[in-house]
Amino acid sequence: MRAKVTIIGAGNVGATAAQEVARGDYADVVLIDIVENLPQGKALDMNESGPVLGYEAKITGSNGYEESAGSDVIVVTSGKPRAPGMSRDDLVATNEAIVQAVTGAAIAQSPDAIIVPVTNPLDAMCHVAKSASGFPKERVVGMAGVLDTARFRTFISFETGASVRDIQALVLGGHGDQMVPIVSATTVGGVPLSRLVTQERIYSMVERTRKGGGEIVNLLGTSAWYAPGAAVAEMVASIVLDQKRVLPCTAYLEGEYGIDGLYMGVPATLGAGGVEEIVELELTSDERSELDVSAAAVREVVAVLS
Repeated sequence: MRAKVTIIGAGNVGATAAQEVARGDYADVVLIDIVENLPQGKALDMNESGPVLGYEAKITGSNGYEESAGSDVIVVTSGKPRAPGMSRDDLVATNEAIVQAVTGAAIAQSPDAIIVPVTNPLDAMCHVAKSASGFPKERVVGMAGVLDTARFRTFISFETGASVRDIQALVLGGHGDQMVPIVSATTVGGVPLSRLVTQERIYSMVERTRKGGGEIVNLLGTSAWYAPGAAVAEMVASIVLDQKRVLPCTAYLEGEYGIDGLYMGVPATLGAGGVEEIVELELTSDERSELDVSAAAVREVVAVLS
């Protein structure tokens, strides 16, 4: 019997995530949106691409939640996207109400699911989903670090000419301009990045990573969707297939990294139980200080929540 993954929000991110999960061919997908005919139309289009792309997974579009019953994972992408000039934090009031409502509706049908919030401001929306669901911390884990790390790896590849497959990196902290690319843990083919690139160029790549989402918003007039959708699929696969991948995720901390009572991006083992372990890295003093600054920025946004 196939697993079931529900994705709430059939916009760019949700639809891309749905197709990427379907292409993995391990789970059927339910795509939910309030816009009449939108999820149904996108689902039909994706089903018709199955014979070409070679997957058997079924995608169901719906304006309600009945079809989502018994889901293993619920991905929440619904909410207002960023526009040029907006920060992720500007969305907090609008998206809090949306995430709260859809989370409640989804868990009524799937009380044993694991929730993966994607809606911005991501760190704050994880708190909303945890509160609205009443789920234990292990079963609410946000998608941010996989995306931010992918951007960092991309920029390193641009700079060095190396294959992205040979670049190992991690971006921790809040999903905002205070995110923390961990340069001390970044390697290219096993060689530390600092031996290949000047500190000036490393700083430039770090800053571009921190502003990576905004760069795309300025180019497109809206938020990115291909890389976020792919990042969602990587997390979902690790959970549903119990892969035990160590991925940078937004997890609830209770003392790890000296941070308590806050959702933050950290390396976490993702498996069938959700967040099964938080991995604590040895950080440099500068990285530790930057992580504390990032945590303070996240707390400011969380404090705005009603």
